[in-house]
Order: sequence, then structure tokens, then C-alpha cells
Amino acid sequence: MDRLAIEKTYKLFVKNEFIRSESGHSLAVTDASGVTNVARASRKDARDAVLAAKEGHKSWAGKTAYLRGQVLYRLAEVMEGRRAELVESRTRAGATDAAAEVDAAIDRVVHYAGWADKLATILSSANPVAGPHFNVTSPEPMGVVVVVPPEQRPLLGLVSTILPIIVSGNAALVLAPEADPRTSVAFCECVATSDLPGGVINVLTGLRSEVLPHLAKHMDVQGLDLWKSATLGDELAKASAVAGADNVKRVKVRAEAAADAEGLGFVEAWVEQKTVWHPVGL
Repeated sequence: MDRLAIEKTYKLFVKNEFIRSESGHSLAVTDASGVTNVARASRKDARDAVLAAKEGHKSWAGKTAYLRGQVLYRLAEVMEGRRAELVESRTRAGATDAAAEVDAAIDRVVHYAGWADKLATILSSANPVAGPHFNVTSPEPMGVVVVVPPEQRPLLGLVSTILPIIVSGNAALVLAPEADPRTSVAFCECVATSDLPGGVINVLTGLRSEVLPHLAKHMDVQGLDLWKSATLGDELAKASAVAGADNVKRVKVRAEAAADAEGLGFVEAWVEQKTVWHPVGL
């Protein structure tokens, strides 16, 4: 591949930076506007993205719930400021309802930003105990979650699958939709200019069938959020779930549309409940 072709290739997004694939390979994607070259993530790119996500998780989970909410509101503001760019990207990919999809995506970010400082209160509990002690259960983030969003309505699908994961303090490693990876890159530009710490959201472009098997068995990945589509069929989803069994990953395989992924239930799927026991005097 010549240097000019490399410079025109849409890059991977890792730790808030746009980087080339370590292999230098790219993938040609054809849509309504012509051919787009995107970086073709390799196995090493996936490993590097996991390390970046681990660092991002440590920083992000340490923030207060209020601050996480404010940062996500800021992401919505940045998306609003780049609305025209996002609409153009979806239109170039052939979307007929690009403006409506972008507006819905921005609203979805605001929706989950509002949950940041409320989810712990709703998901926590004081448990009745027979004895001279009490215990309290509260949610904590899991760590690194790999997301394979649906191909349909890629921008709305991205925010609807990423936000419920990161709002509690997790980090997300996303395998971009293959049909329209350019919109994923446009969304990453919003992330890069928001206040999200590096590594909280990482996006790899390329072929999911090449990268997902390695991520599914990576011991530093705690969860897999798999949304079925033309590029994620039953066979690949099942193989990924089996591969994740070695370190008891939490795996969700979903068939419903990501446009419906709204509400606390999608947040609760990616937290762990911690129970603390404490003695009391008689």
C-alpha cells in the first residue's frame, strides 16, 4: 500500500487517539457515496486496545458519579455541536432518516448521563439480617467490556450500547459496524473532543470475525455485549461465549434492535453487586 492510501485511511481510535493498525492493512468499504478505506484491526491492535481500556477503567471508575454524569452531558453537547457532520456521515452511507437518527443518539446520551448519579441509589439495598450485624449491597463497575453493536442505524446503535456500559464506570472496547465504519469514526471525533478520559471508549474497525475470537478469550476482558447482525451470526456469537468461559466472562447475546436499548436494565447488566457485612454492638 502506498503512503497516500495510508493517509486516506480512517484510523483506529484507542486511548483518545487516532492510530494506524500495527499491520498497516486497510479494508475497503463500499457504500452509497463510494469506497472508504478503514484500518483493519489486527490481533495486536486488539491486545493494545484492551490495555488502554484497563487504564481508562481505573481512571473513569475513580471519578464521582456526579462527575461522570457531567462528562457524559458534555459528550452530548459536543455531538450537538457536530450534528451536521454526523448527519452528513450517515447520509453518505445511505441513511434516509439521518437527521432523526442523530437527534435520537444525542437524546440517548443525555438519557444515560442522567442515570450516572442515580443508579447506585436505585440498585443498592440494605438487607434484613438475623443477627448482631447488618449488610448493604451496592453496584460496582466490572472493568472492560467488549461491545459488538448492531449494523442497523449505526450511530444510534453505538451510543445505545456503549453508554449503559460506561455510565457506571466501566470501559468499552467496540468493534465498529462493518457497513458504516465512517460514522463510528465521526462519533470518535466527538469523544476525543469531550472530557472523557483516554481509554474509556476505544473503537476498532475492520472485520469482526478476525478480532472478536481473540477478545473473547482475553483474560482482561470481563464482559461481552454481542448484538446479532449480518456480521455477527449465531455461530460466531456462540463461539465467543464459549471462549469467554475460561475467566467466566459475563456474556449477553441480543437480537433486539439497539434503538430500544434504553433504561436502567441495560446499565444493571454491566455492574457487579458488592455486599458488605458489618457487626453492630448488642
